[in-house]
Amino acid sequence: MGLATDYEVYFVFSYTRIRVIDSFKFMQAGRAPHVPRGHLMAEKRAPKAKDSWPLEQRPGYLIRRLHQIHVALFQEKCAAFEITPLQYSLLTALAKRGTADQTTLAADIALDRTTTTGAIKRLQSRRFVDRSVAHHDRRSQTCRLTSAGAALLRKMERAAQAAHSETVADLSKADRRRFVAMMRKIVLARSGSARSVNGID
Repeated sequence: MGLATDYEVYFVFSYTRIRVIDSFKFMQAGRAPHVPRGHLMAEKRAPKAKDSWPLEQRPGYLIRRLHQIHVALFQEKCAAFEITPLQYSLLTALAKRGTADQTTLAADIALDRTTTTGAIKRLQSRRFVDRSVAHHDRRSQTCRLTSAGAALLRKMERAAQAAHSETVADLSKADRRRFVAMMRKIVLARSGSARSVNGID
């Protein structure tokens, strides 16, 4: 049986298959069927965005990844002591100063005061740090390393050094010296303008 004169069959080509659309109802209404543009072969595919600056070439991304690697190594080497890298830095800074208020310690390790105070409280709860009200300002807390804290630092020293050494173990000795020198140069140049950020305590 033949097709009615106002009946048409549209073949729509897509990228994956040929579909047949019955347009009888559309033709009766005097209009063609709506065909999604995405299914036409003539439709141009959107060009893929070129990755002109890959993650692997971005300093910030690489620094973050290296920090993750170091923290994982530190936690592995120093697991027996249950001390985080931030807490270890605090203990080291306090050992160097003898006594210091929390604001000074926060500046020493480049952290905000709130995060530093929280970390010190956790160290105090384990009796590694002692805090007392400062004589010159009763709103301030003076911190000092306890004998247990000093003993902990001595015990941790070899494991902590191993974590730092392994972080850059894939570099030659000369490259390690250059790498540390370059990091110090950047940090010193930006120390005046960079704001302290939260860390893992």
